[in-house]
Parts: sequence; structure tokens; C-alpha cells
Amino acid sequence: MTDLADLTAVDLLAEYRGGLSPVEVAEAVLARIASLEPSLKAFYTHDPEGVLAAARESEQRWRSGSPQGTLDGVPVTIKENIATQGTAVPLGTAATELVPAAEDAPAAARLREAGAVFLGKTTMPDYGMLTSGLSSFHETSRNPWDTSRTPGGSSAGAGAAGAAGYGPLHLGTDIGGSIRLPAAFCGLVGLKPSFGRVPVDPPYIGRVIGPMTRTVADAALLMKVLSQADERDHMCLPYSDIEWRSLSFDPVGVRVGLHLEAGVGLDVEPEIRTAVDEAARLFENAGVTVEPMDPFVTREMLDGLDLFWRTRLWSDLSTLPGDRFGRVLPYIVEWARAGGDSSGVDVYRGFSQIDRMSVAALQATSRYDFVLSPVSPTSAFPAEWASPVNDPAKPFEHIGFTVPFNMSGQPSLSINCGYTAAGLPIGLQITGRRFDDLGVLRMAALFEQLRPEQRTAV
Repeated sequence: MTDLADLTAVDLLAEYRGGLSPVEVAEAVLARIASLEPSLKAFYTHDPEGVLAAARESEQRWRSGSPQGTLDGVPVTIKENIATQGTAVPLGTAATELVPAAEDAPAAARLREAGAVFLGKTTMPDYGMLTSGLSSFHETSRNPWDTSRTPGGSSAGAGAAGAAGYGPLHLGTDIGGSIRLPAAFCGLVGLKPSFGRVPVDPPYIGRVIGPMTRTVADAALLMKVLSQADERDHMCLPYSDIEWRSLSFDPVGVRVGLHLEAGVGLDVEPEIRTAVDEAARLFENAGVTVEPMDPFVTREMLDGLDLFWRTRLWSDLSTLPGDRFGRVLPYIVEWARAGGDSSGVDVYRGFSQIDRMSVAALQATSRYDFVLSPVSPTSAFPAEWASPVNDPAKPFEHIGFTVPFNMSGQPSLSINCGYTAAGLPIGLQITGRRFDDLGVLRMAALFEQLRPEQRTAV
């Protein structure tokens, strides 16, 4: 019999309509958390009594036949950097002053309005700038598939919580791969929506908020809630009434590019290449046309973006009082310091690589309906490392497949497509045309039907 903690959000809502109590579900999820959280360290804040109180309120609404919204009673976790009223937002670093947030950020507000039960806030590394759960503020988050490995980052706790079955819905953020990388390392579905599809506060170039779930249907359900407009994000897209849960389509004639070489960074590990190749073959058998695709990201693009991000963070770090500056993770300080030593001209040239990368991504993918690639050239690395290379001089050698689609604004999703010999998940990235978030979800839903039976982390 399936543990209630492992039911999808779609299934939970059906069961609630049939009489299942959200309190029973909350108790099952809390038992799972109590069992695994001592080793996984996925949470920044977690209040079991508050969870049960919210579940009891949901139970009363269901019993009276008046559920509050689309997600009434469904457990959800929220990444630490997405503000929730009354909770401080440390941004993963001990250097931040802990001031309670005055209001919910847009995504949290939409979840609360929809009746979701907040399980807690999940962890992230210092300033969200690592592909791991290494943090000067939070305890290091670990991967449920192998607790000696990282869950990825920067949505580290969300990845760990999702794979461990801390309820069905998890919210992450992504500016270079921070939803898709932990989704890949933890065997989840992780959608980076089109830029502007989900309002973000504060908004920033390339930054998005999106779902991390165990199924595509749950990701689509969550997008229905998250994609409502909010005036706090001046870069958000006009609201579009998308049929998020309409996931069936005819794949015959769909044209797909197979992108196996990023053009920069680490070589793709053979096991990962084989798994992505096999995923492409499954799509071909379903009627999709698959063509090899040339790499398009250059060293100049990646290094320019790296320099701009270093400078941006150094501009913040350099204003911190000495005692707070000394609390920042040393790896992050070493990485960012180079930004302070660069000329304005060099930094501008680095910033200009954002447009170059965006144009290159859009041109390279224009002839295809979708692009298939690895999410990461490597599988999950040691939990104590900051990145697969673990060198602040080479911080982004693993994001050649993910970051260009942040810059171009295209929707891009990670879904599990196999396992390494060590039993670690492998992420397949499915990328679509700008604003075709539904198309990406449909391709992922098709792949769920095509791929072999999946394993579970716990």
C-alpha cells in the first residue's frame, strides 16, 4: 500500500474529494520528515505543530464542501529565498541580518491563497551561487539517493525534500540551473519556466521560480497556481490562460535537436551520454524526428557571465561590516573577490555576453520544436564540495547545458532518464521555444510513458 507521504498532489486532491483527511496526510509526511531529516538537512524552518494546525483547517474546509483553492491541504515546501511573511530570508549565508519578511513573495502568496499546507522553508547555499547545499548558515543538505552526495543546488533542500517524499510539491529558483541540477541529481521533475512566466520579487535577469515534483502532472498543477500575475514583478509576462493540465499530444512529426556537446566545460560522462541517447531513441520510436545539434556556448560567453556574477556579488559583499563579511563561506569570498579587481570595461564586456548567449541559444534551437540534452555532464558529487570541480577559479564548468536557456528565457525541464552504475539518477533536459512551457510539459509527460519503471530514493 502506498504511503500517504508518497501520493502525488493530483492523487491527494482526488482522495480529499473522496473523504481522505489532510490531517492524515500531514501526519504521514511529518513522520517521513522526522525519520529522514536528521541525515538530509533539507529544512531551514519546519514547524510540525503549525503544519498540523493548517491541515486541520483544511480538513474542516473539505468536510464543509468548500475547499479554499486549487491546492487545499496539499503539502508544499518553499525555498528559503522566496519570502514568507514573518520568516527571515538569510539567502543561505551567515552574513545576512535575520529580519522577518514583511509579506509573502508572489509565489508564496499564490500557494497560501490556494490552500497549500506549508511544511517549511528549504535550504540553499550562500547567495544561491553553488551547485550544492554547502552553506555558512544552514547545515549541509544531502542527497537521499546517497547521503555522501550532494542533492545539487542552489535549490538543495528542495531537491532533497522532493526525493525523500516530504510531500509532493516543492518550490525552487533557477538563474543558471538551480532547479534543473538538483532535480537531475535527485531524480525529480524540475521545470524552469519561461522567463517572466512566474512573478518573482525581487526580479532579476534570468531568475525564475518553478516546481520540483515527482511527476509532470504535479508540476503542471503547480504552474497553474504560480503563473498568475503579480504587479511586484515588472518583468513578468501578461497572464495567459494556459491549459496546464492538458498534457496529451501527438508527437508524430515533432522535430527535436539532440544536444550532446555544450561547447564549453566538463565532458559529458559516458553513462550520462548513453542515457540521453537512449531517451532520444525512445522519442524516435514514438514518431519524433531527432537530429544531432552543434554546440553553441563559447568559453568567452561563460567566462563573461562568470565575471559579471562575481562583480555583482562583490558589490554586495564589499559593503558588509567586517564581522558579517567574515561569516561568508570562504569559497564564495574567493570566487567573488575577482569581480572587485576587474575594470569597468571588462565587467561590461562580461555583461554583454548575456545577450550573446541568448542570441546564440535562440539561433541554435530555432529549427527545432524541442531540444534534448543532459542537464549536467556529471552525476551528484560529494556533499562537501561546492561544485563538480570544487575550484572557485572554475565555478561553472557544469552549467553549459542549463545556463543558456536562463539567458534566452526558454522553458527548460529536467526529468529522470536513467541511473549510473552507482545508482544515482541522470537528468534529461527538455527545452522548448520561448513561452511554450506547456509544450515542454507535454514532451516530459510523453517521456514518463516511454521510459522504464522508476526507482525511488527511500
